[in-house]
Amino acid sequence: MASHATGNKPQLSFWQIWNMCFGFLGIQFGFALQNANVSRIFQTLGASMDAIPVLWVAAPLTGLLVQPVIGYLSDRTWTGLGRRRPYFVAGAVLASLALFAFPNVPALWIAAGMLWILDASINVAMEPFRAFVGDQLPPAQRPKGFAMQSFFIGVGSVVASMLPFLLERMGVANTAPEGQVPDTVRYAFYAGGAVLLGAIGWTVLRTREYPPEALHAFDEAPPLPARRGNDATIRTLGIAALLAGAVLAWVVASRSLDKALYILAGLSAGFGLAFLLRTWLAADNAFTRIIDDIRDMPGTMARLAVVQFFSWFALFAMWIYTTAAVTEVHFGSTDATSAAYNEGANWVGVLFAAYNGFAALAAIAIPWMVRRIGLRASHLVNSVLGGLGLLSMLWIRDPHWLLLSMAGVGFAWASILSLPYALLSDSVPAAKMGVYMGIFNFFIVIPQLVAASLLGFLLNTLLGGHAINALAIGGVSMIVAGLCVLLVRAPHDRTA
Repeated sequence: MASHATGNKPQLSFWQIWNMCFGFLGIQFGFALQNANVSRIFQTLGASMDAIPVLWVAAPLTGLLVQPVIGYLSDRTWTGLGRRRPYFVAGAVLASLALFAFPNVPALWIAAGMLWILDASINVAMEPFRAFVGDQLPPAQRPKGFAMQSFFIGVGSVVASMLPFLLERMGVANTAPEGQVPDTVRYAFYAGGAVLLGAIGWTVLRTREYPPEALHAFDEAPPLPARRGNDATIRTLGIAALLAGAVLAWVVASRSLDKALYILAGLSAGFGLAFLLRTWLAADNAFTRIIDDIRDMPGTMARLAVVQFFSWFALFAMWIYTTAAVTEVHFGSTDATSAAYNEGANWVGVLFAAYNGFAALAAIAIPWMVRRIGLRASHLVNSVLGGLGLLSMLWIRDPHWLLLSMAGVGFAWASILSLPYALLSDSVPAAKMGVYMGIFNFFIVIPQLVAASLLGFLLNTLLGGHAINALAIGGVSMIVAGLCVLLVRAPHDRTA
């Protein structure tokens, strides 16, 4: 690519976009193995049903901490390997090693720690990929770029989610002694590590990046508004969040409520402390700049935060509870050592593969939808389809018909992975593309932490202890997310 271009950013060919997005095949291969099998591994190692959401906290919490920092650093990086690609390489190597190790952990507490390592490593590689599309593509091609990422996410997830099922059909053992992970899952994780490393390696070797001066010349985003609040405003918000967290922690302790609610209290208190610390620090460093960027985020981003909250709350409910729901309701077993449970757990892998396969098809259709009805209406339609898909699992009893439910989820998944980013990227300047994509991840992580805090409590107190009801809450949340996108201003709701 030219290093001294000026004017409008040139459009890239289909194969150039293909190469720059191919690494997401590997990233999602790792994520799909994690999403489809970690609850199974936890239960195999002795985790109780109400403990699973807390064990899953590692995944979103690492994203909350890692992605803004990696985004901030990659905005300020320029090496012989480029701006974002050094982080692709580092994350790929670490995540591959974690995938090789995960199915061999001997104890539940080690598995929980390994989830931290795996998710942090994947996040190091994944966060710059979102900014990479914003860096490389002109605004008119960004929906195509994010849709291409969704396509590779779908394809990678189909294969990864089905691997245990396919390996069983090939004769690999699908059961194991108590406390041991079956060989079907073990070999699937080994394959995932190799695919993740290879796919990201392809993108690193087959793409180039614009240097910072070229990106500045191409920048088409409107300037960010002036500071939206003074230190007094930030201090007030910090005190309010800190007090809210303390009050919630006191209520949980005094009434002996579900201990997972401490996560929600800690989240509120943590943000309060961060804002207060910012008002006390005069130094110009990564922490103060990230907090300032949160305060000064574009209005479009703030409105999209609401959309993201309800979308990812629904997705996290699905990832946590689908295995428990399907094995109990559709295969009639809650015993993690039984053949029926493991058959149902493998079928969940097939279902997850199915929704990702539908997502790959939806990624092809989404640019056409955007041309016909615009970004916001397209996301509304797809989110409603996803919500109805999750709700339908309440009434379907033949597990094969759950594939129909996954069709709706697949369209929502493809849309969630592309259209909010297309709406966001036009409002973010090139110099802050990485950090704002990382901050945008807060609105993916926070709903997951809220889900981990609340869903176990709701399951035991209001939902009769049946995991299928958590999926119903997810379905309603997905539909609400679609409706909230209508609040997002889209003055450049353009064609793809």
